[in-house]
Amino acid sequence: MSRFFGCPLYYVLYIVCLYCFLQDRIQFAGKKSEYRLVDQITAIINLRSFDKSVYTIMTPYNGILVIFHCHEDTGYAIKTLEDRFYQVAKLLAGTNIHFSFTELDDTTRQNSNKKSISVLKFNPCTTDKKELLELSQYIQKYNIDCVLGFDQPPGRLYYKYIRKAGVKYIVSYWGASMSSINSGAKLLLKRIEILLRRYSPDHYIFESKAMQDSAIYGRGIPANKTSITYLGVDTDKYKPDSDDNLYPYITFKIPENRKILFYSGHMERRKGVDILIKAAIELADKRNIKNFHFLILGNKNGEESIYNEMLKSTAAADHVTFGGYREDIPSILPACYLGVIASTGWDSFTMSSLEMASAGLPLLVSALQGLRETVSDGITGFCFKPGNHIELADKIEMLLTNENICKKMSLKSRERICSGFTIDNQVNSLTQTIRALDR
Repeated sequence: MSRFFGCPLYYVLYIVCLYCFLQDRIQFAGKKSEYRLVDQITAIINLRSFDKSVYTIMTPYNGILVIFHCHEDTGYAIKTLEDRFYQVAKLLAGTNIHFSFTELDDTTRQNSNKKSISVLKFNPCTTDKKELLELSQYIQKYNIDCVLGFDQPPGRLYYKYIRKAGVKYIVSYWGASMSSINSGAKLLLKRIEILLRRYSPDHYIFESKAMQDSAIYGRGIPANKTSITYLGVDTDKYKPDSDDNLYPYITFKIPENRKILFYSGHMERRKGVDILIKAAIELADKRNIKNFHFLILGNKNGEESIYNEMLKSTAAADHVTFGGYREDIPSILPACYLGVIASTGWDSFTMSSLEMASAGLPLLVSALQGLRETVSDGITGFCFKPGNHIELADKIEMLLTNENICKKMSLKSRERICSGFTIDNQVNSLTQTIRALDR
């Protein structure tokens, strides 16, 4: 008789049938859920797993490989995470640190961190046996016993090879949603599928509660194999400026009587740049409000053209500037009035939101999954319904005409970041989580 984790298979099938008969339904609404029947069944199946957090490890790892699912020099938030992962790896493995990317760019490897890192080319999606064996040999050669992978799902083929090569622990760090939320029999089957996988990450780290929930109640990852580490920002680099700062006004030729509304990030549709444009048209053309200016950064290779088309023949065209991808954001932010993120599809707990808040900007963000965790609604900013440019325009108008409210939110934004979202907080949390695996 086939066996499942040491139990006869018919026991498992009986439990599944019993579950389906009782038709327990998971009601997920973004809050902590009760310990429902599906969790009880999973606990029965998962009897052999246990929480090892009561133990302690004092010795560092022999070596760490950090695997990225993108090419070197991707920029944006990836660049910041490279620095954080390097700090964590140094604390855990000394100087035996390795990074891998799907494509390499030698010209970017000039900063102090990259000079002390061994960098290799590896695509974690590969099924090519030669590439997998080469990775396995690399693991053995450099005595690597811990792998930290970015957005690495269950079931990747390379897990098997690196395990056999000597890797003791695989950690998957997620900067996005792992799955949509599931319930009932579908969720149960996903949990069983995860338990049946022989080679998978030992632990999954998420940047927000919403991301963690997507793994537990969507993909079926056991809750005790997940944790949250919030992003951290350099509060000395991104900080308010008490002096009159005209830098962005001069740089982008923005009239000084306008309050700058700031966005920085990708330009794809789900990021909601079109919602910003619609809000600008609502404010300038329909409400005849003139004391604002959207400064939108991050566009590359003509990505802004579609949005400029939306602005043609509007008064709002004079109130929007696309500034491209820039490295001087710390100098720009202190002179801005508000930070705005209008995403319409899934969005994470973004680094740009932390940078804005650290510089003292109140935030207006879409009420989406991880994104709404970036503000204390009504205290450090406001959430608005995703895609609703009228509601966004209403909140912008209110803050434009109530500077005292904006100033209070500015202080609270900075205070919130300094108390819980610093680089030290992030690095310490990541380090302790990965240390705890060997406890």
